[in-house]
Amino acid sequence: MSVRFTTKARTGAALVVAAGLALGVTGCGGGGDHGDGKPKTSASASRERDSNTSTQEGADETLAELRGEGGLTLKITSATRDAGGFVTVNGEMKNDSSEPVRVPVQTSGNETEIIAHGRSLGGATLVDSASKKRYYVLRDTEGRPLTTTNMPRLKAGESIPVFMQFPAPPADSSEVSFQLPTFASGTIQISG
Repeated sequence: MSVRFTTKARTGAALVVAAGLALGVTGCGGGGDHGDGKPKTSASASRERDSNTSTQEGADETLAELRGEGGLTLKITSATRDAGGFVTVNGEMKNDSSEPVRVPVQTSGNETEIIAHGRSLGGATLVDSASKKRYYVLRDTEGRPLTTTNMPRLKAGESIPVFMQFPAPPADSSEVSFQLPTFASGTIQISG
């Protein structure tokens, strides 16, 4: 028995294959590496690509400035709702003290899976009072938090760009409380 495709059937089959490839590529974690042989996740790859522009564009705008231990401050410069159903929070971690300081290990949170991947901001949460829900930092398929990780010891006056990604609250929730262990809480506005 031979199977013959009409032009319409071939076009439909090609569209199904193309859609499947697009979904497959979207789900992939990116092709590069961090120089340590570990592949980048798509979130970390896009974060690296956008880190300079996001921090520079939001440098004049501060949604919240939170004080932490040892003279650390976290300045949140943007909280953007993305098309993929998540919120990306960008900011700057700065050492305002006169001594070198490390970001406290408590900022990683207390979940074993997140702690296993080193120091991070994995303990951060967004709290939506309107819907009475708490949103935790997203993770990739290997359990790594989608946030800045392996932060260096900060010299006096030094700052580094940071980011965190969360599931998006409902579209009508634009004001949330941002919380990070060892730092004061603050209310931020989600744009987008």
